[in-house]
Amino acid sequence: MNVYDEAHSLAKAIKESQEFINFDRLRQEVDKDEQISSMLKDLQSMQIEIQTAQMSGKEVDPSVMSKITSLSTMIATKPLAASYIQAEGALSVMMNDVFGIIGEAIGMTK
Repeated sequence: MNVYDEAHSLAKAIKESQEFINFDRLRQEVDKDEQISSMLKDLQSMQIEIQTAQMSGKEVDPSVMSKITSLSTMIATKPLAASYIQAEGALSVMMNDVFGIIGEAIGMTK
């Protein structure tokens, strides 16, 4: 058994999964809508800013939290954006499960 061949098989299975197909379809739709695409990029950028601050032990700027709350509220009113976020979450859960299975199989998780 060649590990690289198996990795390619896993990648193919992921690309054929309903989670990925749904996410990819919605990603293409979002890319065509400049307003939604921009809002989602802004949200992601602010989330990364918060994660970076937390990982470095810094306090999160309350204005950033306020902006995230406001932007999240606006995004929730856009059905395409809300569907995209839901699909992204489903794909993320599946990928985390796959990583967990692999990690457990090789003894890297408890």
